[in-house]
Amino acid sequence: MSTSTHPEVLWAQRSSQSEAEKNIVYLTVNLPELIESSLELDLQPSSMSFKAKAGSSVDAREYAFKLDFFDEIVPDLSSKRLTTRHLALILRKKETKGEFWPRLTKDKAKRPFLRTDFSKWVDEDEQDGEVIKDDDMDGMMGGMGGMGGMGGMGGMGGMGGMGGMGGMSGMGGMGGMGGMGGPDFEQVSLLHNVCDHSFTLYPDDGKHGWRGWWHARLCRG
Repeated sequence: MSTSTHPEVLWAQRSSQSEAEKNIVYLTVNLPELIESSLELDLQPSSMSFKAKAGSSVDAREYAFKLDFFDEIVPDLSSKRLTTRHLALILRKKETKGEFWPRLTKDKAKRPFLRTDFSKWVDEDEQDGEVIKDDDMDGMMGGMGGMGGMGGMGGMGGMGGMGGMGGMSGMGGMGGMGGMGGPDFEQVSLLHNVCDHSFTLYPDDGKHGWRGWWHARLCRG
């Protein structure tokens, strides 16, 4: 008897009290080499189920999951797009309101395969950007407030763009912070919190140069 595995599922959302088309859930099922002919997707107002095979025809593996949504959606106004890497869904929420869903699922149970899509997530009070269109979901990083797309760390709220970080030794630009080779101050910290994740930069310790790392605690659905 074959056993199914859960694929990685990422989600984010938008809400609007006045514009129904902005009350949506982004749902991405990451599954490279998905065999299109095997895809079974059942989208209902209160739930969705997914089953598909991925891999070569010789050693294809079955993946499946079912989710009961926190609130109802409108399947007829929702859209989907299948690529060789994932299945991307934009689900229209039924109720038009400004508040976010507190979670994706009806119950509070943690699901290891279900994760927050930080590339599309914005805080509830930072929904000023345009809704990502279905055709643009590949490679787009969403609004992220004022971050301008995290591909090159464009804006990050006034920091002037971290695109010139180079190899972290010269720290090219970092907007007005100089070359960062030998500043007079003892510590510089850059914090940008999105659902408890942050990037922290520590000073030269004489051995390793300037050091930084990304801390992330994913918000589960």
